[in-house]
Amino acid sequence: MSIRLTFSGPLWYWRGPAPWYFVTVPDDDSEVIKDESASLTYGWGMIPATATIGGSTWKTSLFAKDGRYVVPVKADIRRAEELSEGDHVAVDLAIG
Repeated sequence: MSIRLTFSGPLWYWRGPAPWYFVTVPDDDSEVIKDESASLTYGWGMIPATATIGGSTWKTSLFAKDGRYVVPVKADIRRAEELSEGDHVAVDLAIG
């Protein structure tokens, strides 16, 4: 199965033991992913995806957090797209 989603949300920073920046997938889109997750995951609930923000595209893995999925946004992408914490970003996501 192949899933294509487009959504937007704020870029946020997780200050945990491995700090990282994310965009959270909205509730309805997270439900679509959850419904298909068994056929999409490669283990530990991680779901491979290709994300695009602006002119930057990269391979990543989604994971569940607080009942939704999050898209990690690596430093190279943040620099290329001139993104900072709190910026509202549009994400195109291809899964599967």
